[in-house]
Amino acid sequence: MAVNPTGADMKAFLAAGPDQPIVMLNLLRFAEGGAQRYDEYIAHFRPFAEKVGGSVLYFGHGADPIVAEQGQDWDAVLLVSYPSRRAFSDMVRDPGYQAGTHLRTEAVVEAVLQPTVPRGRPASDRRSPQSR
Repeated sequence: MAVNPTGADMKAFLAAGPDQPIVMLNLLRFAEGGAQRYDEYIAHFRPFAEKVGGSVLYFGHGADPIVAEQGQDWDAVLLVSYPSRRAFSDMVRDPGYQAGTHLRTEAVVEAVLQPTVPRGRPASDRRSPQSR
């Protein structure tokens, strides 16, 4: 399972509107002992997010789902606000940030990383042309 975006993923992400503000939804399934390792990643990640104007809005543990298909429960949810898609891209390209991404890779066995935009925005702002 993919846990980190590829270059092609980032290219499509930026093509959807580089200056568009987003809230990044992270759904996380941890490896054995991964929750503690992810806490180390969060400590590493926060200064880099803040450097580009990002902020953690919410980080919490998943509880038993009320409605979900088998395997759709998640260990944690993280919501991070970024002033633009470009800001997120700048953060993930920062060599200092990249030096600690192994913490996330070691912690997570499955992830969903999905940008969200405010409801009411035109459809062209919500999804990239490649994903329609």
